[in-house]
Amino acid sequence: RASQIASLVLAVLWVWTGLVYHARFFRVINPAAIVFAAAFVLQGLMIGWFGVVKEAVRFAARRNAATAVGSLLITYALVVYPLIGRAIGHRYPAAPTFGVPCPTTIFTLGLFLLAAPALPRMLLIIPVAWAVVGLSAVLQLGMWEDWGLPVAAIAVLVFSIRRDFRHGTWRRPAVLLELRSTARPGSEAAPRSRASSGRARSSPRPSRKTSPAS
Repeated sequence: RASQIASLVLAVLWVWTGLVYHARFFRVINPAAIVFAAAFVLQGLMIGWFGVVKEAVRFAARRNAATAVGSLLITYALVVYPLIGRAIGHRYPAAPTFGVPCPTTIFTLGLFLLAAPALPRMLLIIPVAWAVVGLSAVLQLGMWEDWGLPVAAIAVLVFSIRRDFRHGTWRRPAVLLELRSTARPGSEAAPRSRASSGRARSSPRPSRKTSPAS
């Protein structure tokens, strides 16, 4: 139940950021913001679908490195991010706060590190893509607090790949493995096929009766 509530809040946050920030505010500055708005709304809908409707997203704090890094990213998005902005001269309302795209993305990626291994991987595509897009704010606008974006994206990708290997989801499909095993000379299928062919050759053929000469 708690995971559903967390997913619902996260979904609303992404939809709100897409509609209010990108579509209404940022579109005046950058025409490409309409694409960003659609992506953020889509991300919110996917989080709502998988986390609230399908209950496929479950958050739980565990004693492992992923939980530790995820907790640090969440703390960074909520506390450290605005403090860095204030330290380098970003004042309200010009300072970005939680609820705008970059800290929201860092928060989301941190929360995803607390999710069970069954987290649908498609939920990572848009946040990781935005982490790449957000680097432009670091390089062009001097938003040094946004360096948390690539750090969060790399952390999520590393731990996701590590989880996949650990839980075997990167193994080759069972059908391919079975086909390869049957093709090997020393496999079980080969002796069976040879034995069956041997039985077929050793089975007596029916003798044809010859009719007496007239």
